[in-house]
Amino acid sequence: MEKKIEYTNGEIAIIWKPELCKHAGICVKMLPKVYRPKERPWVLPENATTEQLIAQIEQCPSGALTYLMNRKL
Repeated sequence: MEKKIEYTNGEIAIIWKPELCKHAGICVKMLPKVYRPKERPWVLPENATTEQLIAQIEQCPSGALTYLMNRKL
């Protein structure tokens, strides 16, 4: 079963699949205040806008980062 770790800012859920990650570093280069690999949790989605997060996730070369928009109740 594929491991998935989810991080959310309430509006968007970032899904990280560690087995797919190639550690290209694009996430850290594009949004260093969000992706902090030496910290835990290492993804802090509250440090960027949803639009910034989507733009960065779409650049992930391995597909290890994806997202889902959270539904409004």
